Amino acid sequence: MAWVVEALDPVVDAEVEALPADMRARLARIAELIESRGLEHVREPHVKHVEGPVWEMRLKGRSGISRALYVTASGERVVIVRVFVKKTEQTPRREVDLALARAKRVI
Repeated sequence: MAWVVEALDPVVDAEVEALPADMRARLARIAELIESRGLEHVREPHVKHVEGPVWEMRLKGRSGISRALYVTASGERVVIVRVFVKKTEQTPRREVDLALARAKRVI
């Protein structure tokens, strides 16, 4: 079975659409890597563990830096639960907390 990358809900779809074009393209590229090679073969600098079940896809472009926080679900699915433009060195605590709250709907 192949890996599938999907958004949690329309709110997350809107967060993705709000990203600058170069970062949306980077997100699509990382999603394609996961789907073609399998999540277990995609490592840093593309993905990194954040906390508990939450991991991040690391998006960098001319417009700056963004993150797509995701969790894995049964059936080899990657579910993106939060997307945001990063403005600080560290991922803000409120973003991690929001991702953890949304992840409860998946896990």
